[in-house]
Amino acid sequence: MGDFRKLEVWQLAIDLAVFIYRITDSGKFSRDYDLRNQIRKAAVSIPSNISEGDESGSNKQSIRYFNISKGSSAEVQTQSIIALEIDIFLQKKKVR
Repeated sequence: MGDFRKLEVWQLAIDLAVFIYRITDSGKFSRDYDLRNQIRKAAVSIPSNISEGDESGSNKQSIRYFNISKGSSAEVQTQSIIALEIDIFLQKKKVR
């Protein structure tokens, strides 16, 4: 394996985790502690497992961690859909 920091998928996963942290830091989302914390944990898990898999030293272990990362990305997608459905993802601005 190589340097996980050079992997485009890891870089995109970092961007996603930072994005999730920023959008959950204000508005209604910041007050829904359970959903906020769950989506944050799942988002952080994606690049964390990619890096752990890349550094694991064996293909079998790498695949295991990459599959965990894939599962975490499905969690983020599901939680994002729920957040959209209950209208807490983005706070709408009032038009004057």
